[in-house]
Amino acid sequence: MTDEPGDRNASEDDPTEGPDGPPSEDPDGDGPGAADSPGPAARDDTPRAADSRRERTARPDPEPGSRAARGGDESFLTRFRTARSGPLLFIRETLYSVIGVLAVGLLLFAVSGVWPPMVAVESGSMEPEMQRGDLIFVTEPERFTPDYARGGIVTVEVGTDEGYRSFGGNGSVIIYDPPDRVGSPIIHRAHFHVEEGENWYDRANPAYLNADDCESLSNCPAPHDGFITKGDANARYDQASNIAGPVRPDWIRGTARLRIPYLGYVRLELAGLVAA
Repeated sequence: MTDEPGDRNASEDDPTEGPDGPPSEDPDGDGPGAADSPGPAARDDTPRAADSRRERTARPDPEPGSRAARGGDESFLTRFRTARSGPLLFIRETLYSVIGVLAVGLLLFAVSGVWPPMVAVESGSMEPEMQRGDLIFVTEPERFTPDYARGGIVTVEVGTDEGYRSFGGNGSVIIYDPPDRVGSPIIHRAHFHVEEGENWYDRANPAYLNADDCESLSNCPAPHDGFITKGDANARYDQASNIAGPVRPDWIRGTARLRIPYLGYVRLELAGLVAA
């Protein structure tokens, strides 16, 4: 059987017909095999798809002051100086507080010449001019004193004649610490100075004595040179009550200059906690 000329020509003239039959259609017009291409998957660029991608890839903003916000290559000093939370902040603020306290203490020491430059009043022996819990600024005796002071101390005797007053009375208020005393230093007013062996009974104010003569008066005659002292609120001289002997110059820690009410309670409470 011979082939029909028309059929042979139709098969030969159709270049798209493969040996296995008619080729598959390409609906997208990308040419043969486009559906099986190994290229990237198609991307949906609609606004909704773009917003979804941004939500998946967005990162939260770093906390202000954190290392991420400032950059990861900062020095320790920079992090310490700019920290807003955490242990670095606590250490920095504590260090600044200590430095501030030390700076104030050094300044007061430079002015007063003694350490510590502040003492707390522990009793009412100097009332009403000094109350328990007051903080007293103290200086070296020779500082800020007139020329007629004896070793920086103006006694009540001299202060009455010269018109020198401090804390509501004539004479200097001194802080002294006898070597045999157990406890805190004493802050009382210096009334007059005696010399070793002196009978000071006749110089004393009889209202502040508890004896009728020198023989029955404690520390009379004077066992050594020193100051006779008394608390303003006390009934007797310290030496008549045998609180201390005549106050030697080397027992004196300073002269009271300024009273700051109530601040001494902080020191007293801390001292009580330490003692407990």
